[in-house]
Amino acid sequence: MSKTILFGGSGFLGPIILEKYPDIISIGRSPIPSHLKNKHIVLDNLDDFAAIDHIDFDKVIFLIGSSNHHVINTKPSMGIEYNVLPLKKILFYLQKRKIEKFICFSTILLYDVKRMKLPVDETQSINPYVNDYVFSKYLSEELVKFYSDKIPSIIVRFSNIYGPTRLIRPDLVPTLIQKALSLNEVTVWNTKPVRDFLYIADAADAIIKLLDTSYTGVVNLGTGKSVSVARIVDIIEELSGKKIKNLDKPVSGPMNFICDISLVKKLTGWKPRYSIEEGLRETYGAMRQYEK
Repeated sequence: MSKTILFGGSGFLGPIILEKYPDIISIGRSPIPSHLKNKHIVLDNLDDFAAIDHIDFDKVIFLIGSSNHHVINTKPSMGIEYNVLPLKKILFYLQKRKIEKFICFSTILLYDVKRMKLPVDETQSINPYVNDYVFSKYLSEELVKFYSDKIPSIIVRFSNIYGPTRLIRPDLVPTLIQKALSLNEVTVWNTKPVRDFLYIADAADAIIKLLDTSYTGVVNLGTGKSVSVARIVDIIEELSGKKIKNLDKPVSGPMNFICDISLVKKLTGWKPRYSIEEGLRETYGAMRQYEK
């Protein structure tokens, strides 16, 4: 019988997957949220896997890592420490196990901004040398390829994932909502960029469906739809009753990005269920409860 384990159950995406799929076993150093019914096994570090040697599992979701590109780009060793070494350790261990599918996570920021055509599919060129964060994700993808003959794997390149969180994250949506809930004056860097925003619950469903496919390789995960930062601001203003000031500062990265999600839809039949309005409403409502 197939059994799935998940590393990183106390982070941003992990608890959502665990809550939706209570049969998945959580593995990690930190405890998972108390309301979850999943079994949790404490693993103090990734240098000793004795705590899971006895578990019969054949699928792995690996969420350990950091997407905080702002910090990684200012600390030269952080990208390696968070996004490369942990992945290397788990893959080295798993090559001795009989694994049907390993799934880990990368970023659409790898695509070459100067050469890409919208919507961006998995065949388009990448440029891993943009910054330390993107390079760390490139190295992680290369590690997965190195072990691919022993560990069938999928690398998910995320678009802009958003959803409720208590964590301090640099992402647009949680930052704006946290500010709207706690500050009188709320600002946004620039409202012109257009991005592909995917609600976290939709991401969780896609990941589980991908685990059950025979596919190996890279998969984009987004909505395939473009949403401007201006639209995000409008919705959060409506939800919060706060006015958000546009600072109109220079933007790094592309002004426009949309994922081509044809591959994930073909492989799984999955499609996102939440509109941007529904997803932001869910996110704002949950984060407002956190503040109480």
